[in-house]
Amino acid sequence: MASTSASSVQKSFKYDVFLSFRGEDVRRNFVDHLYHALQEKGITTYKDDECIEKGKRINDQLITSIEESRFHIIVFSKNYASSSWCLDELVKIMECQNTKEQTAYPIFYDVEPTEVRNQTGAVKKAFAKHVGGSRSSVLSLDRLCSIVPSASNGFTANLENKDDVGRWRNALKESAGLAGMELKNTFNGHEAKFIRQIVQYISLKLRLINLSIDGKLVGMETRVKNVVSSLEIGSDDVRMIGIKGIGGGGKTTLARAVYDHISFWFEGKSFIENIREVSKGSPSGLKKLQKQLLKDLSNEKNVYLTSGSDEKNLMKKVMRSRKVLVVLDDVDDIDQLEALASELPWFKKGSRIVITTRDEQVLIAQRVNFIHDVNLLSNEEAICLFSRYAFGREIPVQGYEELSGKVVHYAAGLPLTIKVLGSHLCGRSKSEWEDALERLKTIPLKETLEKLELSYNGLENDQKEILLDVVCILKGEMKDEAIRILESCGFSAQIGLRVLEQKSLITISSIDGLRFHDHIEEMAWNIVRHFHPNEPSRHNRLWIKEEIEDMLVNGLGTKATKSIKLKNTDLHPAIIMKVYIPFSHSSLFLNKILQTVIT
Repeated sequence: MASTSASSVQKSFKYDVFLSFRGEDVRRNFVDHLYHALQEKGITTYKDDECIEKGKRINDQLITSIEESRFHIIVFSKNYASSSWCLDELVKIMECQNTKEQTAYPIFYDVEPTEVRNQTGAVKKAFAKHVGGSRSSVLSLDRLCSIVPSASNGFTANLENKDDVGRWRNALKESAGLAGMELKNTFNGHEAKFIRQIVQYISLKLRLINLSIDGKLVGMETRVKNVVSSLEIGSDDVRMIGIKGIGGGGKTTLARAVYDHISFWFEGKSFIENIREVSKGSPSGLKKLQKQLLKDLSNEKNVYLTSGSDEKNLMKKVMRSRKVLVVLDDVDDIDQLEALASELPWFKKGSRIVITTRDEQVLIAQRVNFIHDVNLLSNEEAICLFSRYAFGREIPVQGYEELSGKVVHYAAGLPLTIKVLGSHLCGRSKSEWEDALERLKTIPLKETLEKLELSYNGLENDQKEILLDVVCILKGEMKDEAIRILESCGFSAQIGLRVLEQKSLITISSIDGLRFHDHIEEMAWNIVRHFHPNEPSRHNRLWIKEEIEDMLVNGLGTKATKSIKLKNTDLHPAIIMKVYIPFSHSSLFLNKILQTVIT
């Protein structure tokens, strides 16, 4: 999980990768191919092309380049240890591992890890040049004269540096113990596949790092890792997973982050947004989405579909020919999936399909491999995200800490609300912040309501009624009791509550009973009171103690009232009985609630 402290101290690097290698072994073959493969993926790579003289020491430019590289790929070949230049690079690379922001990645090209670790075999033979006084240190004449005055008379010094040998041995041992790859044990020694896997590994790591430092993606690192893990990119099956959650909860943001994170592994890719809106916006909506999908996956500018058979045949042809990544965003109907990703046999082995939805039943009906619930932001993540939008930094500016806390508390972990309020309050005075917070107590945030009401509008009429009763009257009730009350009103409560739960509108807990997000509550209240906000007697549901008591004591009730929440009222049962008969015709549910309280 990205933390505010970690993201604020992230170091920037000039290079993504530094390549350390012995030129005479691998410069013109393996390293050259690796370098170009990294560059083609947009990975900024440092490769020193200078022809190194035997015995020459590492220069300041290389030291700086190592320090300015996030990853260090060390290509161990048979003669790597024969070069004091390479060994000095290795010592510096291992020093950089202590920063925890840089990573060394050993590649064992034509030697084994044990040979490097213990300096045996080919590595021992190469390293022997530096041991027992056999190593010649070629120094400049000026430097040599400062050490050995007689050198000015043509004396040549052969110096043994035991400290260097010890540091080199330690660096070889430590680096061989790091997680890396061995050519002969990977893809049966096929260099092209080996290089592709190295590039994929580095790309994956860089994308995770970018997630952790991108302020607009606070908290995404762990969430993306979890989704990617369930996709099992390395397996050859066709895998379909779902991401579900409340409207405005970050489903699309998570799916986009996953898509950007892994798309380089696929031969074709497509991210289809707003499927619900587009498919229902016009009779040709689904056909439009099919065209977009085929266009993306086939890389053709124009796709023509004239009939259902045309569409089916083209889908099968394109999807079977290449390994693809498809994200279907905001699906709310199984028909949409049947049109875009109906059958797994359509897809080539290794393909992955990600579906985002508010309705779990869509994913169940599609028989997806795994379903992820989107977790709302923690308080720490919410503060960080809000501060990014409101202040352009990870934490609130001095003097705004308490107000920021109130905003985040109101948002209750919902990313959409946090982003909207952060942008709205950016650059405003404290008094304006206070006015905005006061306004939110009575007037909900429009953007959030609109997002949530999409889910409400997609319900059947009886499901809408159940949701309003649950939110306004039955909050905290145990499931069995809620079902008893709802069924007494003629509702199919078992399936109704399950539908609401699947659509991420409520949660059902064996401990806390019926629960829902604060903004779902806000939405339901707004629906009930929208047309007559200041006339409780005209609301079909009453849950505010003061309004209920005023209406009952003063006889202000009307036929509009369907249900009343009488728990915790201070009214004497006689007063309730007095109004019981006049209200009895208005709603069977009202009768049952009154009977429950009185008895």
